[in-house]
Amino acid sequence: MSARPSLLYVTDLAYPARGRRYGDEDVFLTARLRADFDIALCHPLDAAALMDRFDAVVVRNSGPVLHYQREYDAFRDRARQDGIRVYNPLNGRADMAGKGYLPELTAAGYPVIPTIDRPQHLDRLPESDQYAVKPKVGADSIGLTFVARDRLADLAYGDILVQPRVDIRYEVSFYYVDDAFQYALHAPDPGRRWVLEPYEPSADDLVFARRFIDWNTLGHGIQRVDACRTREGGLLLVELEDLNPYLSLDLVTDRTRDAFVTRMTASLHDFLAAGSRT
Repeated sequence: MSARPSLLYVTDLAYPARGRRYGDEDVFLTARLRADFDIALCHPLDAAALMDRFDAVVVRNSGPVLHYQREYDAFRDRARQDGIRVYNPLNGRADMAGKGYLPELTAAGYPVIPTIDRPQHLDRLPESDQYAVKPKVGADSIGLTFVARDRLADLAYGDILVQPRVDIRYEVSFYYVDDAFQYALHAPDPGRRWVLEPYEPSADDLVFARRFIDWNTLGHGIQRVDACRTREGGLLLVELEDLNPYLSLDLVTDRTRDAFVTRMTASLHDFLAAGSRT
């Protein structure tokens, strides 16, 4: 490894994300990380061909994987075969591996939106006027539909998840680097997911979020715990994003943003010094 570690920073700067500016966030982050690392940016479709020239690959705002699933699978397979360091490491148990963890957490009694992927588990779903049906490899609400309960038994199970449509007060996200909480943001209007405002979490909120960080056992990396506040006042997990969570850094204070970059920089140094592999 050279005196200044080199990073291949994977991002889709032009991806048209609703309510998010991938390019702006990654231009900001790479400009700041350049103080400690030699950095080259590349599109996710180019990562496999370039990654062996760098000390590590940092996967950031690379867009929904389902748009290039075959190429992403090839990237993962080659990274593992060649011992390429990837940040976040590829052993994440949450969104990185698809949404199949949600039925697992439901069965284990975690506070998540009740989720099933088999018709024999319909009794695990509470009564609801409508149920959300979504693909296990979905993202950004792609493929999401709503059905009545009397149609649930007729669905083609296997690659789908089913959840009750939950009446919520708002959504809230908790942002972590490694296992360290950084900040929280919430969407006061449930119909406008990416219109976010700063949120001051309670001690109970942080206990809730930390359960999922601990469950994932991801030694290094950036994670976002997305939850919803129910009408009854509790929190339920919506998803645990451990592949390429958008950070909404433009919505936090300068001090919070600086602290995040400092912590991410330290995390990357620790990751490289530990010789972490995928």
